[in-house]
Amino acid sequence: MEVELIEIRDFMAQTAPFDQLPAEALQQLPKQLSIRYLRRGTPFPPADAEGSYLYIVRRGAVELRDQRGELIDKFAEGELFTDACVESDIEQNFSGFTVEDSLFYLLPCHGLEQLRQRHEAFNAHFTQSQRERLRHAVEVLMESPRPGSDLMTIEVSELISRTPVTASPTTSIRGAAQLMSEQRVSALLIMEANKLTGLITDRDLRTRCIAEGLSTDEPVSAIMTRKLVKIAHDTPGFEALLTMTRLNVHHLPVVNRDGVQGIITNNDLIRYQSANAIYLVSDVRKCHSLESLSELASGLPELQLQMINAGVTAHNLGQTLSTVTDAVTQCLLNLAEKELGPPPVHYAWLAAGSHARREQTVHSDQDSALLIADDYQQEHAPYFTRLAEIVTDGLNRCGFFYCPGEVMARNPTWRQPYRVWRSYFNDWITKPERKSLMLACNFFDMRVIHGDESLYDRLHADVLRQSRDNKIFLAHMAANAIQQKPPLGFFRNFVLIHDGEHDNTFNLKHRGIIPIVDLARVYALSAGVPEINTVERLHSAADAHTLSAEGAENLEDALEFIATLRARHQAGQIRRGLKADNYVTPDELSQLERSHLKDAFSIISTMQDALEQRYQTGRFYR
Repeated sequence: MEVELIEIRDFMAQTAPFDQLPAEALQQLPKQLSIRYLRRGTPFPPADAEGSYLYIVRRGAVELRDQRGELIDKFAEGELFTDACVESDIEQNFSGFTVEDSLFYLLPCHGLEQLRQRHEAFNAHFTQSQRERLRHAVEVLMESPRPGSDLMTIEVSELISRTPVTASPTTSIRGAAQLMSEQRVSALLIMEANKLTGLITDRDLRTRCIAEGLSTDEPVSAIMTRKLVKIAHDTPGFEALLTMTRLNVHHLPVVNRDGVQGIITNNDLIRYQSANAIYLVSDVRKCHSLESLSELASGLPELQLQMINAGVTAHNLGQTLSTVTDAVTQCLLNLAEKELGPPPVHYAWLAAGSHARREQTVHSDQDSALLIADDYQQEHAPYFTRLAEIVTDGLNRCGFFYCPGEVMARNPTWRQPYRVWRSYFNDWITKPERKSLMLACNFFDMRVIHGDESLYDRLHADVLRQSRDNKIFLAHMAANAIQQKPPLGFFRNFVLIHDGEHDNTFNLKHRGIIPIVDLARVYALSAGVPEINTVERLHSAADAHTLSAEGAENLEDALEFIATLRARHQAGQIRRGLKADNYVTPDELSQLERSHLKDAFSIISTMQDALEQRYQTGRFYR
């Protein structure tokens, strides 16, 4: 084979999806290709092309722009323009131009069709949807997990070790204890008319009966837990592990369509995986000083590294790290109350931002607020000022650095009684200006970490009703949600950062994750649903029909892929002893990762366009 043909073959062998072709097909491929050179500024595809071709960019770059002149796609070295041969994902009219002197390999459409018919793996690239490609890409990213990751896929129903042991609510406490002893179980399900009404554990017998001096002749309903958290039989074991850790419980009833299937315990889960997160949370809750707490928290980067190595998804990583942050924050609040004494009035400590959404990584800063009951008086101010200082300073010591925008309870603006917070939200909703929308984005994502949950539940319910019914506010939120565009041409310098410290990078969080978070928030608010986590918002919005099921699934897959890339990037930095960040250089991504990232960015762009059309956001911020 001539040297020129060998060079073409080697290039194609490294270009997706041609890298899926067998050696003999690659050997023949260069003979089917023609070469075309186009100067900068040439219309693309060229008007004088004779026939229909698949274009492979060898050197240079091509831009596609819509009728308004906005960039909708960009192709660079190693990428394909398939519109002439394959149905295009781009539905609107566009115009294309080379933005650099460019060299292309051209494969006739009939030659492409023959390759697709003969080679299934090659054909899959063209038949898979963006969603399917992204899901496969995440699987590839997380492949070859280390031992101990079985909990990611095994369902809790497979971990139940025995049929459930049950009793009725009228069973005496002594009778329940005898039954538990005979059956050698640590928990008993309380059933009434085949309906699960409660649960008692060994701990309940000790703390609610013996310690309280309650007669064992009393019915077991006197000491049972009535407000139960149940999980579905097909829940992955890892999610059950997270739920137990977050709620600090050791037993969860498992249900299926026929009713109660059994109980899953933390011991069942620990048999399958060393529960580092559970042990870390348990140790955090035992801390009695800031020094010991900060020492434990210093292990969070290593925890993220281990979880990524074990094949944990970005979604579960965020859930786990947020659970640990909950425990650290609660420990600091307990230490503060021990130092300051009981609070003079009821309050709720609120997490905001990624912590509230349970989407943290080790690079997350702290976002918080303090909601105080309306019987707050000015003489109470020193207590809550000091409380906020102790907790936020402690979080900073533990690696959760101060919020650059001062969205923290130490800022007196965000340390207010209920009536002030209600007026804040009323102003943001009824007067949707740029600054108020930025604040709304922060404070519509809040969750109670410690204190009186009823304070926030009432505020949240009122705010959801008001925002759902205010179409002008939602239109402004939609306009704000499409301001941060994904970098479709991220592989070229014009979309990269040039600020010295992060030169020639792009921010995966700001350009990929935040746009999806913003979209999900708008769809959730328009449905009036209470969920805070982005994936849960997407699901609930789809159930409420403010977002299509396909749109929700596509955004979820795009989020998982981008967040997984981000988590792996940070794990690589931790492994090298560097501080984790969100700044990725295109060079550190494989060609296939860049291609899939482009799919994810394309999904975000499409959903932003749909939101723009729905709310006619061109009226704002132009």
